Amino acid sequence: MKALIALILLVQLPIHKAVPAAPPAPLGCDDPESEAAAEVAVNYINGHSHHGYKFALNRIEDVRVVPQGPNDEMIFLELDLLETKCPILSPTPLENCTVRSFTEHAVEGECDVKLQKLDGTISVLASKCHSEADSNQDIGKVCPDCPVLVRLNNTEVLEAVSAALNDFNSKTTGPYLRLLEIGRGKIQYVPSHVVAVEFAVGATNCSAEEAKVNVGACQLLPEDQSNFGFCTGSMTKHPIQSIHVNCQLYGHQPGVTYAHAGQDTSAGLPPSTVGSRNHDLRLSYHDPLASESSSSEMFRSMLSAKPVTKRAVAEAAQHDKVPRPVGFVPPPPPCPGKIRYFDI
Repeated sequence: MKALIALILLVQLPIHKAVPAAPPAPLGCDDPESEAAAEVAVNYINGHSHHGYKFALNRIEDVRVVPQGPNDEMIFLELDLLETKCPILSPTPLENCTVRSFTEHAVEGECDVKLQKLDGTISVLASKCHSEADSNQDIGKVCPDCPVLVRLNNTEVLEAVSAALNDFNSKTTGPYLRLLEIGRGKIQYVPSHVVAVEFAVGATNCSAEEAKVNVGACQLLPEDQSNFGFCTGSMTKHPIQSIHVNCQLYGHQPGVTYAHAGQDTSAGLPPSTVGSRNHDLRLSYHDPLASESSSSEMFRSMLSAKPVTKRAVAEAAQHDKVPRPVGFVPPPPPCPGKIRYFDI
């Protein structure tokens, strides 16, 4: 009898069905994990760029996460970057570099990056970048009188760089400086005809006085003594001709090299920049981890990851249609993220 009563009681107990867990909300572009991955990506990009300037994060356009295991996931980022005023050879930390303003003719970078987060550590697996100066028309709408970027091999730019560097070398008591590359060139025609230039330099094994005797013998310092720097200059051609130049050497930085230090840089231009207005990340940035096959695999993976993310977003939107209390403020959309500087 006791056994029968116990059985009846068990049958009368409420049956609780297992409720499947709700899918995780999609990772937002401004979430801490996304920003941490973007920081790793930007540092990697700047660390493997050989020409031009450092880039800062302006916006995370998209983020997708594909779980690979209990403690392993792939993160795919689409990033918008902006050029800073720090040359790529500068030791200045990125957080202390000033982003070039819109009216200074901004250069925007776009990068697709594949990362892995394994046991909490984020690393870059592959990346693909491109950068381009904003259009002259966009600059003109905001600042009609602002000078705009011209081709790096523009005749007046080459003339101004040569005149500025010669002027500096003729007055310095330090080492003779040799041109590494031209970074930027702009020409203003009114009210004065002025050519403004920026260019990277390297110290040679000659003093400025020794160079006057035999400049052909002056070679860049060897890698274990290298000393790179940066110059800004302007050449006024009308109404009065004048040259202004300022150069700064950074001092020896162990491990920092210039990609074309062993080549003839008398023109100050890598072949890939001839005819361009800016150093394109697609050409000046080298990703040692990425190959054609890994890049193809990266984009295939990104495409296969998109439907998963879209479904998660759709489900989150569906759940958000339930009645909310008065005063409820819905969360911001997961992507794209906030603009840190300005939109181009």
